[in-house]
Amino acid sequence: MSDVRPGRLKVYLGAAPGVGKTYRMLDEGRRRATRGADVVVGFAECHGRPHTEAMLDGLEVVARAPCTYRGGHFQEMDLAAVLARRPQVAIVDEFAHSNVPGNGRNAKRWQDIEALLAAGIDVVTALNIQHLESLNDVVEKITGVPQHETMPDEVVRRAWQIELVDMPPEGLRRRMAHGNIYAPEKVDAALANYFRPGNLTALRQLALLWVADRVDEALQEYRSQHGIGRVWETRERVVVALTGGPEGDTLIRRAARIADRSAGGDLLAVHVARSDGLADGVSHASLARQRRLVEDLGGSYHSVVGDDVATALVEFARAENATQLVLGTSRRGRLARFLTGLGTGETVTELSGDIDVHRVTHERAGRGTLLPSRRRTLSPVRMIAGPVTGLVLPVLLTIVLAQLRGTLNLTSEALLFLLAVVGVACIGGVASAVIASITASLLLNYWFVPPIGAFTLDDPNALLALAVFAVVAATVAAVVDRSLRLSRRSARATAEAETMSSLAGSIVRGEATIPALLERTRETFGMESADLADEQPADPGVTAVPAGPGAWLALRGRTLSSSERRVLAAFAAHVGSAVERARLAEAAAEVGPVKAADRLRTALLRAVGHDLRTPLAAGWAAVTSLRSRDVEFSAEDRDELLATADESMAKLNRLVENLLDLSRLEAGALTLNLRATTLEEVLPMALADVADVDVADLEELPAVLADPPLLERVIANLVTNATRHTPSGRRVLVTASALAGRVELRVVDRGPGVPAEGRDHLFEPFQRLGDTDNTTGLGLGLALARGLTEAMNGTLSPEDTPGGGLTMVLSLPFAAQVLSAVPTEQNAGGA
Repeated sequence: MSDVRPGRLKVYLGAAPGVGKTYRMLDEGRRRATRGADVVVGFAECHGRPHTEAMLDGLEVVARAPCTYRGGHFQEMDLAAVLARRPQVAIVDEFAHSNVPGNGRNAKRWQDIEALLAAGIDVVTALNIQHLESLNDVVEKITGVPQHETMPDEVVRRAWQIELVDMPPEGLRRRMAHGNIYAPEKVDAALANYFRPGNLTALRQLALLWVADRVDEALQEYRSQHGIGRVWETRERVVVALTGGPEGDTLIRRAARIADRSAGGDLLAVHVARSDGLADGVSHASLARQRRLVEDLGGSYHSVVGDDVATALVEFARAENATQLVLGTSRRGRLARFLTGLGTGETVTELSGDIDVHRVTHERAGRGTLLPSRRRTLSPVRMIAGPVTGLVLPVLLTIVLAQLRGTLNLTSEALLFLLAVVGVACIGGVASAVIASITASLLLNYWFVPPIGAFTLDDPNALLALAVFAVVAATVAAVVDRSLRLSRRSARATAEAETMSSLAGSIVRGEATIPALLERTRETFGMESADLADEQPADPGVTAVPAGPGAWLALRGRTLSSSERRVLAAFAAHVGSAVERARLAEAAAEVGPVKAADRLRTALLRAVGHDLRTPLAAGWAAVTSLRSRDVEFSAEDRDELLATADESMAKLNRLVENLLDLSRLEAGALTLNLRATTLEEVLPMALADVADVDVADLEELPAVLADPPLLERVIANLVTNATRHTPSGRRVLVTASALAGRVELRVVDRGPGVPAEGRDHLFEPFQRLGDTDNTTGLGLGLALARGLTEAMNGTLSPEDTPGGGLTMVLSLPFAAQVLSAVPTEQNAGGA
């Protein structure tokens, strides 16, 4: 199979059920078949829609595989049959569908599809936006409906093509009202709940933005593969440069306003940590605050390493396909700009090309220090300007002092020449200072040391004065140069610390996953790619550093300097730690079920010691008394003892049955007999032994798909639990209604209620509300009720009772629904 070309995947993505994904998918299958392609339908869910079912005509359909689960009968895609048929194209609906447990080799349909792709079969499938893992919580907030069937975004992003099937909310609601999506009895409930205009608009926007991001990723990949550096203005992307100075807040807000002027505009903030540190006035606290501000405004923060700030900014902007670049005006004064040449802003403007550059004024503009900026090495301008200044400046000073001859004495003239040498040292370093000192010594000797107009080389005093002057000039230049080098070294340490601080901040914010760390490493060092390798790569174009035992961090791109490699080693250490944490987490996950089982056994032993012993002791005492020949019992006493024994044995039997049922549920061995069941059929038996319960006038409700005896036990457990916590004088209310293809039964109590943070523990076995230990009862009622409900493809969830108390909501699907569609329809999914 290694030489088989992997199949191509095409996904039809929709914002909501009913937009026409399955129809479009089958239509493409028909079109491919007419062009001569070998097309089969592996699985298509038409939901009884005649127009969609008509699209199956003329297409070969692979028979579904029947399967059973907990007594229920289902039909799934026959993966083995499709692989054996080996078509060119397979149509497989419902990408995120969960397969029936225990049937087939995969738990999810997307895994089945990956098996088809690996076999060289092209696949066309369909998916709703709410089934993407990254949007699961967002969709639940919008619609109020939890999505139980989700799949990784990365699986969808790998698709060869993703086509959005779009429809305005008004058109989708009209299609719903005409009965083209759901059956007539479901239309009103659906329009009033999941298919509200606001819900559909929000879901449509999510779908459009997700597809837009996918298109943007494809565009970036294409530009990278073809080496395209020019900006393609497909989307307004604004990059704002941050130095850590006080002007950052102003720049961020200005850039955000620019990005907001166009729909879908992106805001990216970037900070360049260069080898000579940051600009004067940097504040790491300001950088952290500005990062939070960027994220609050919907932007993203990035940190890159670069010796040349201007070049790094432009390269980052081009890599991100930015259209505009925002940076502040220089905080250096005029003298500093005169001495050091063009600043970052001017250089960025020259290098920007087709990227628009906005230089924003701020209150700190032009308030920098008078000293030239410190750099790791001299710029080409300073390397030329230093020696030239060392020759020209002493000559200019000689001309000026010659005009003032007689005004100053020799000492003052020598000091002025010495000051000129120091200035040249600041511009061009020691070499330029030596040139300046020699030039100044000769000019001072010729023009100002008697006899004027001649070199005095035979006078020991004159020679000593000139020698001392040269030594002092060279010493001052050397001191200045050493000071600059120490400053550079300190600044480099600051830059490295700032880079590592940014990495540590990412880890604290939860970005410590291995892919996130690799992406941050690639971005920080401006490389083409960053990967983990099991062994050191042999490719000379790859920079590799060890990241723990048996792991190497491999970066492809430019050659890194020794100092950058030192920082990279720290990044590799963090990546190695993340790898080790992942291994430990995997090991802990394997230990977790064992610990949970041990806790369960411990809780069971504690609870059984009380709840099973009590009825057993009472029954034993009654039977022992009846067998005693020392006491003559009256008929009434004998009947009372027999009743006690019978009640104790019945209670003991119920407890044992609950334990056995819970054990069968956890083992997946509970036998179900699912059939059409009405609430009127089970409610009387469920409420027979419970007092203080009011049953609301139930509307005519459809039958649900359930096991009647198990449903009776679920309702009885819920009502018993509600009466236990309802104050004296108040009654438990039982009511039911139909909504979106499901019947919802509510058991309402007026008890103390349960805080939201404690509701997850309600359904744990051996727990009871208010218990401080497990000796007050087994607490199996709610745990067993939820387990039995989920076994019948239902849900059981708690809600607040208005006015105080707790409402348990039992939801079951209509019996008339197609069994194989139940897992999808209950999530408002499907085609």
